[in-house]
Amino acid sequence: MKKHFSKHWKSSRKPRKQIKYLANAPLHLKRRFMSANLSKELRKKYGKRSLPLKKGDMVKIMRGKFKKKTGKIGVVDAKRMKVEIEGMQIKKQDGSKANVKFNPQFLQITELNLEDRKRNKVFASRDKNKSEDKQNRPSVADLKEEKKDAS
Repeated sequence: MKKHFSKHWKSSRKPRKQIKYLANAPLHLKRRFMSANLSKELRKKYGKRSLPLKKGDMVKIMRGKFKKKTGKIGVVDAKRMKVEIEGMQIKKQDGSKANVKFNPQFLQITELNLEDRKRNKVFASRDKNKSEDKQNRPSVADLKEEKKDAS
């Protein structure tokens, strides 16, 4: 199997090819794959289902030993596609503690870190576009009146 990453790869049903694609992807793409779904309140507020994880986001763990626990993201490791959450540790055999690395797909974002300017720009531009669409689009009441006038 070739080890380089192919930009022309579309999709495959074969798991080994999917895993190879993820493993050999460049970091800027791996970063995008590290997304977690938003809580229902955030989905409603931002009109988006999932976002890439950032340091400082509050997340809820949905699977595994730490299920239903919440914490703040401390480290985002794009190379290994893992996330460390502050306060989530396991005890090792020698008695020391180690941070647990979580798979992003098992997390749910409950609170966003909005200190990032790029993230704020995305939300600001999206809000601006939505408000422009609402102004340009006729309301349901206007459409009903037009129907009555036409008939």
